[in-house]
Amino acid sequence: MFIKQLEKIQLSLGIIFLSIFFIAVLVQVVTRYLGISVIWTEEVANYSFIWAVFMGAAVMVNRKDHFNFDYLSKKLKGKAKQSLSIVTDSILLVFCSGLFIYSLTALTSFWNYNWVSLPMIKMGYVWLSLPVMSITMVIYLFAHIVTSVKKIAAGEGNE
Repeated sequence: MFIKQLEKIQLSLGIIFLSIFFIAVLVQVVTRYLGISVIWTEEVANYSFIWAVFMGAAVMVNRKDHFNFDYLSKKLKGKAKQSLSIVTDSILLVFCSGLFIYSLTALTSFWNYNWVSLPMIKMGYVWLSLPVMSITMVIYLFAHIVTSVKKIAAGEGNE
C-alpha cells in the first residue's frame, strides 16, 4: 500500500513538472513570436524537465519498465527467475544507495547557488531531485527484493 501511494505521489509530481515544462516552453515560443524577451522560461523549462524525468525514472524502476536486458529472465522459470530478479535488484539497490549518498553531497554543495534569471531561487531545489529519485528507487528495489524472497519462500517459484 505504501509503495503504491509513493508511486502515485511521484507520478503526480512528474506530471506537474512536465506540465510546467510545457507551459514554460509555450510561453517562451509565444513571447518570442511577439518580440518580447522572457528570460526565465528557459531555466524553468530545463529544471522542471529534470524533475519530470527523474520522477518518471523512479516510477519506471518500480514498474520494472526501466531499461533492461530480459533475454535471460525470459528463458528462466521458477526459483531461477526469482533469484535472477533478486541479484539484479540488489545490484541496482547498491548503485542507487551510492547515488543517494553522493546526491546528498551534491545537494549540500550546490544548495546556495542561485538561478541566473531568477536569483531569488536556489539551485538546491533542482539538485533535490537527485536524492528524491534515488531514495525512492532504493525503497522500490528493497520492496522488489522482499517480494521475490517471499515468492521463493512460499514455493511460488517452483514451476
